[in-house]
Amino acid sequence: MASRRRPLSNSPRNEGKSRNDHTGSPWLLFLGAAIGLSLAAFGLLETPGGSQSLPGDAAARVGERTIRRIDYERVLAGVEGDRRNPIDEATRRRVLDRMIDEELLVQRALELGLAAVDRRVRGELTSGLIDSIVGEADANQPSDSEVASHFEDNIDFFSRTGRLHAQTLLFSTRRDAQRGDGTAEERAAAAARRLHSGEEAGQVEKQLADPQISPLPDGMLPPTKIRDYVGPVILKALEALPQGEWSEPIQSGSGYYLARVIRREPRVVPNFDEVAGLVRQDLKRRRGDGALRRYLDDLRSQKSVVIDDGMFAGSVGAEAGAGAGADVRVDVSVDVEGSR
Repeated sequence: MASRRRPLSNSPRNEGKSRNDHTGSPWLLFLGAAIGLSLAAFGLLETPGGSQSLPGDAAARVGERTIRRIDYERVLAGVEGDRRNPIDEATRRRVLDRMIDEELLVQRALELGLAAVDRRVRGELTSGLIDSIVGEADANQPSDSEVASHFEDNIDFFSRTGRLHAQTLLFSTRRDAQRGDGTAEERAAAAARRLHSGEEAGQVEKQLADPQISPLPDGMLPPTKIRDYVGPVILKALEALPQGEWSEPIQSGSGYYLARVIRREPRVVPNFDEVAGLVRQDLKRRRGDGALRRYLDDLRSQKSVVIDDGMFAGSVGAEAGAGAGADVRVDVSVDVEGSR
């Protein structure tokens, strides 16, 4: 089958013709964004046999690759949707020409090894493949009963955590040299005794405690926000405290703390009907993540993956007393043929 050769450059010799062909159609210049490397990567372009005739489902052949008619029609439909008027025969041919140009560039890029060395190209390829894998999982819509079961199995995830209105007093070890009323530990112990006897917290704080750079706001806060202010050690103590009671001195960071819960708000479990849409989305997301993990595990089982374990602290080679610079490698490949 004869093929016509078209110039791809906008040289002065072809400038007039190029303008006539593309006037009012700048969208044609950007079709590559819609039909790029993903066509070659995910099987939209197929390799034919040795016959010179086109298969019935092919729109064109570029080298040893065919452009499927269904993919051409999909791109054509997208172009037609962006135009007010029906597209003519010349436009249909230009669309196919742009797909051919794109495939020529893809083939050349692969020949130059851009898929292996260009981070942007690699990123596009991996993102496209991940979308394809997750998309297959998303195609299977979960049933209403599966969504309800997912809600029950993960009710803590969908519930709003309880909130706390808490107060803390700080006794900094960094102020020990500046104060004459004892160390931070001693002042914290004295303050605890006075608070437990019912003395007013403001008076105890004024006499024995130190200023806090970021004191807890006076109001209800979720646990994650309280942790941002005082750290995980104090948060854990607050969660275990009965409401209204002051803690014993708690060592954390560069000082000691006294803490109490002024008011506690229990977690809020939403009605399923109120969050059913979010539950469905989360179930689909987790299914997609699981599908991707299984796909990657399968790829790892088929490929030899060799890791330089000497890069990591406490590696097998270091424990075995390997000399400096020793090339310690762990082969995690699996004999696929033997396992089947």
